[in-house]
Amino acid sequence: MTAQEFFKNDIFAENAGIVLLEVREGYSKAKLEIKPEHLNAGARTQGGAIFTLADLALAAAANSHGTLAFSLSSTITFVRASGPGDTLYAEARERYIGRSTGCYQVDITNQNGELIATFESSVFRKDQKVPFEIEHPTQIADLEKLE
Repeated sequence: MTAQEFFKNDIFAENAGIVLLEVREGYSKAKLEIKPEHLNAGARTQGGAIFTLADLALAAAANSHGTLAFSLSSTITFVRASGPGDTLYAEARERYIGRSTGCYQVDITNQNGELIATFESSVFRKDQKVPFEIEHPTQIADLEKLE
């Protein structure tokens, strides 16, 4: 099972239309194409849609080490409006990893690379394996040598 297959089980994010593009150890990238169902009453992207995009990117990056991780606390700061027709990208980067906790920064940008929001979260890692593995750069290099 791949990380992308595993996170299709996040039914809320899946129903929102979020696509997990990439997962590496301590990193992930996801996207959301903004449609009418993502808009608030002011015809701007609803904050909950942006939060959900960031949260899925966080989950993928935090679980990339092979153990189940859950958010302890998350904050989001909206810096620019988004609206219909935009494509938003969330890139999650690990800032700290400890034995049982981690801290992550997620930048949400639009199709022009403009910053829409920043999201920070801390996670707790349970002593439970996830059913997918991330290829390590050394594994990829070894595979390329065989080709």
